[in-house]
Amino acid sequence: MSINVQELLEQEARYCSFGDTVHYVDPPKIFTGCDGSYMFDNDGTAFLDLQMWYSAVNFGYKNKRLDDTLIRQIHELPQVASQYLHPTKIELAKFIAEDAQKKWGLPGRVHFNVGGAQAIDDSLKVVRNASNGKTLMFAFEGGYHGRTLGASSITSSYRYRRRFGHFSDRAQFIPFPYPFRRPRGMTAEEYADAIVRDFARKFENEYHAVWDPKTNQCEYAAFYVEPIQGTGGYVVPPANFFTGLKSVLDQHGVLMVVDEIQMGFWRTGTLWSVENFGVTPDVLVFGKALTNGLNPLSGIWAREELINPTTFPPGSTHSTFASNPLGTAVGLEVLKMTHEVDFGRQVREAGAYFLEGLRDLQSRHKEIGDVDGLGLALRAEICTEDGFTPNRELLDKMVDIGLAGGLDYQGERRGLVLDVGGYYKNVITFAPSLMISRSEIDEAMVLLEQLLNRAKAT
Repeated sequence: MSINVQELLEQEARYCSFGDTVHYVDPPKIFTGCDGSYMFDNDGTAFLDLQMWYSAVNFGYKNKRLDDTLIRQIHELPQVASQYLHPTKIELAKFIAEDAQKKWGLPGRVHFNVGGAQAIDDSLKVVRNASNGKTLMFAFEGGYHGRTLGASSITSSYRYRRRFGHFSDRAQFIPFPYPFRRPRGMTAEEYADAIVRDFARKFENEYHAVWDPKTNQCEYAAFYVEPIQGTGGYVVPPANFFTGLKSVLDQHGVLMVVDEIQMGFWRTGTLWSVENFGVTPDVLVFGKALTNGLNPLSGIWAREELINPTTFPPGSTHSTFASNPLGTAVGLEVLKMTHEVDFGRQVREAGAYFLEGLRDLQSRHKEIGDVDGLGLALRAEICTEDGFTPNRELLDKMVDIGLAGGLDYQGERRGLVLDVGGYYKNVITFAPSLMISRSEIDEAMVLLEQLLNRAKAT
């Protein structure tokens, strides 16, 4: 496909809203093709993609099995009004609900929507309804849950709310245990315990402003958590953190809502990332990779008593395109495909190989201050030569060089697609295809080293 890149960029600057777009490089990059782990530009240069549409395309671009499912559904039943039923909506909901009951021993139901933030808004309705209209929530510093008016109220970044006010009361934000930047003199586990203890203090008496000991009621309805922070920098908490936190929540009747939009669907080596931490959610929100990026479909799972038709009656929330047959058909195929083999083991082994490569790079580059990860959700924190001070400028150069497409791999021109996250915007958040090969991981390490060397030289 041949296009006039300059003409398209001029038209984009004139006619497209910038409100739904963030240009991380100048000029913005235009891609015209994709396959597997790669994106292709107008010149045919292959760009190894290590962020896969923010983890929406977990199973690779142009995954034949999933693409064929979409095409087959287009020919069978591409559209149906949402007040009517179709088979794959029911089958997909059953798959998710039965899996949850098997893992957590709790009956529940699944409710669909079209995007992650919209599903977060649906979950807010569920927990507010279940708590007799309480509007206050807890959430984490560094947490990201979306940019609708509801979701932005529980997202810690003020910049998403600054011009628009609040749909509801802003959440109370609690520190997330960030092992690399923990206080000196503490182990990561001690730091996690300290955060839990500090949170538990809020319930010691009425004067800490969240708890009425006379009625045993909390003013807050729920705590919204990402088991691993996404936009916050793929921060993996110590293993003891969530069990301690959930104990405090259960003691005081506060629901735990788990946001799996970015980390769900095997990114961490389990279907849901929360499975790595030994706690049971009350509500779980999912999206992104459910359809491998082929269709906007998201949803929530909630415990039966929170979402049954008496408690949460018909019409409580609705979207015209929710549970559309194209999306539910692909989503069901994703779950079937990944349950036919030991997919979690495949992801964990690939992640271990990737992490080994990052640690090898770290041993040669002082600027890589921290590497960590779970499954194929991995991070590399870019610092100054002291190995700790955030170095956003260096990472920005790396991103620019990667998207310029002038790298070399075995005599062929290459580019590299990276995502930037973290509290200081100095973290490479790696979310490669879960189908990535060992040779592609080897290529990634070569290209990352080229990026570092070139960026440091400029």
